Amino acid sequence: MKTTAELRQTPPDFFPKKPTFEHYTTILTDEKIPLAQNLFNSIFVSLTRVAITLFTSSYAGFIFAKYHFKGKNLAFGIILIQIMIPFQVVMIPNYLLTVKLGLIDSLWALIIPAFIDAYGIFMMKQFIEAMPTELMDAARIDGASEFGIYSKIILPQMGPPLASLGIFTFMSTWNDYLWPLIVLTSPEKRTIPLLVVWFQTQHVSNQGLVLAASILTLLPIFIVYIFLQRWIVDQATSSAFK
Repeated sequence: MKTTAELRQTPPDFFPKKPTFEHYTTILTDEKIPLAQNLFNSIFVSLTRVAITLFTSSYAGFIFAKYHFKGKNLAFGIILIQIMIPFQVVMIPNYLLTVKLGLIDSLWALIIPAFIDAYGIFMMKQFIEAMPTELMDAARIDGASEFGIYSKIILPQMGPPLASLGIFTFMSTWNDYLWPLIVLTSPEKRTIPLLVVWFQTQHVSNQGLVLAASILTLLPIFIVYIFLQRWIVDQATSSAFK
């Protein structure tokens, strides 16, 4: 909210002497910046990945926590190994697979590779293991199906861990830069981090515009955290008691 002159002032002042929204106005009215479209792209990708991750992680965690089957320990061990593998190691195989699926320059290229979250499965499994199995047995006696047990018995008790995992997934997806840079080529398909970096290269001498653009990218994460921070505290508290 400082003027360009105040930003270059030495020594700098913490608070602006003449607050202005000129930098935000410039960004929001610049026809060369598809801000609305890029913002929609980031929101769509982030929310879709959150929804898919919460379902796959909670359902897989439920299976690993409450069922016994051949190869269970081996399968879960493979999932744990995936947590330790850096993304850079699987980046090229993921890219080749994305090319074969015809998803280059598509928002689905950011969503499909993230269908399964190894950390999310591990997190959900640890939480569900603490739930009494007697509840599931009682539901079976009452005629509930296995998916019904998951949806009506398990899920209602998983508010805090689901909210925590949702926030972590949203933040990592919203801030993801490397993978979108590789698979997205069209300006209208960019996500917000790509837009900000492009904007920095175009206005490297105008620090006010760059800072304003960065603030605009932070607002959605800030808003999500404000509304869901109670769930994170509940998750930490419940984990401590368990």
